[in-house]
Amino acid sequence: MSKHTIVVCDHIHEDGLNILQNTEDVNYVYAADIDKTELLNVIKDADVAITRSSTDVDEKFLNAAVNLKAIIRAGVGYDNVDMEGCSKRGIIAMNVPTANTIAAVELTMTHMLSCMRKFPYAHNQLKQDRIWKREDWYGNELYGKKLGVIGFGNIGHRVALRAKSFEMDVVTYDPYIPSTKATDLGIKYTNNFQDILDCDLITIHTPKNQETLDMIGEEEIAKMKDGVVLINCARGGLYNEDALFNNLKSGKIAMAGIDVFIKEPAIDHPLLDLPNITVTAHLGANTKESQKQIAIQAAENAIESARGIAYPNALNLPIDESKIPAFVKPYIELTQKMAFLSAQIDKSAIRSISVCAQGEISEYLDSLNTFATVGALTVSSGDEVNYVNSKFWAEEKGITIDSCEVTHNTSGYSNKVTVKITTEKGVNTISGTVFDENVQRIVEINNFVFDIEPKGKMIIMRNNDIPGVIGEVGKLLGDDNINIADFRLSRGKDGALAVILVDEKICSNTVKRLENLEAAISVAYAEI
Repeated sequence: MSKHTIVVCDHIHEDGLNILQNTEDVNYVYAADIDKTELLNVIKDADVAITRSSTDVDEKFLNAAVNLKAIIRAGVGYDNVDMEGCSKRGIIAMNVPTANTIAAVELTMTHMLSCMRKFPYAHNQLKQDRIWKREDWYGNELYGKKLGVIGFGNIGHRVALRAKSFEMDVVTYDPYIPSTKATDLGIKYTNNFQDILDCDLITIHTPKNQETLDMIGEEEIAKMKDGVVLINCARGGLYNEDALFNNLKSGKIAMAGIDVFIKEPAIDHPLLDLPNITVTAHLGANTKESQKQIAIQAAENAIESARGIAYPNALNLPIDESKIPAFVKPYIELTQKMAFLSAQIDKSAIRSISVCAQGEISEYLDSLNTFATVGALTVSSGDEVNYVNSKFWAEEKGITIDSCEVTHNTSGYSNKVTVKITTEKGVNTISGTVFDENVQRIVEINNFVFDIEPKGKMIIMRNNDIPGVIGEVGKLLGDDNINIADFRLSRGKDGALAVILVDEKICSNTVKRLENLEAAISVAYAEI
């Protein structure tokens, strides 16, 4: 069995390392403790690299990494990754943007409360100066105050919900979401930025790009009410730092809570000299829980990308992910996984690939088609297929690529995507949806209803619906020392379909024995 080489260039939590170490088709290389010059010799064999801020993915790195197909930046920021260089070499760069969500949310609330009650200063007066002067520390309450949330993504919407639990009046501004995403949660939505500037407190949760850099400057602060409180636990530079300093010093801004700076480490920053600011050293992801989740997601994403299954949170794909709503991204990933699964169920030559969509997701059929094509062709063509050349590969093989938008959504889901792959042997159709919190689920396979996470080792068995099938399958797998993790059975008028999740890889002999069961109609083994 050929193995994929994954090199870990920086320190990550041991749970992520354990996943890599215990994955049978991965050659795991730990290089976090070696000199960065020596790393250039190690990285030449890597299919995938996992990095953090300590390793610069620059021209030297990329020139050395001659076999590199993907790089995982284990965290949110990717300032140390030469994105253009990766794209020129066909290397897909990914980050892990959601693992630290709760940590960043809770740090935002910490700064908000600290600013309102001036907690760090009261703490220092008693702890360091040993002075007991309660009269110095009359703060303000969050209760009844108006909070403006700029950016209503994974972090922003959670901050808004927590602020509501403090009985604050919360309004959000985010032109890239449908207003119902906020209003369905009881949060006011505005497309008038002045409504944000009128708030008592303002917190920002956007990526840093040309649109958001210096989003809040002198002009915007001038329109705010006197005594406003500003919070930034997102990215340095979203608030213009000169304007922030000037207005904190004048008192226009009463307090600010800042975790991020344009240039870090910011140990000599003028903001640190002011008496009305709470600061932390970019601690948004610094919880034990988030570090664990970052490592796990980075490891899982590295394995998926090494296998060519999916490229979660890819930063340099042909589509500009910054210009599509956040809800689209998990559907793109799910679509590729469903196509990848379908092509494993029937490994004969593909004749056509069709993607149908119902709901708002249908506006993004072109992107869904691209990812479905990559997923379907990866099974037969491996690493040679990518997001740029997939359409050409399909044309060369005579594969028809099609799509359809269902005008009236009758699925019962807000959004539903269906991948239909026709081969020389038959047709396989798989449908899926995404629930809240980006939970991906396969909900139909060939008209049989399921609720399956698209992940893991699975046996897909079509059988006659007669007594004793589950018992026979369980015994057969038990005899082969195969542990069943989950057994999902769907019944219909034309028999039954079972999706059996297992802990061990299934060999061809086991598949043949399952096919020889009296009730079996077809058996396939797939891995996602």
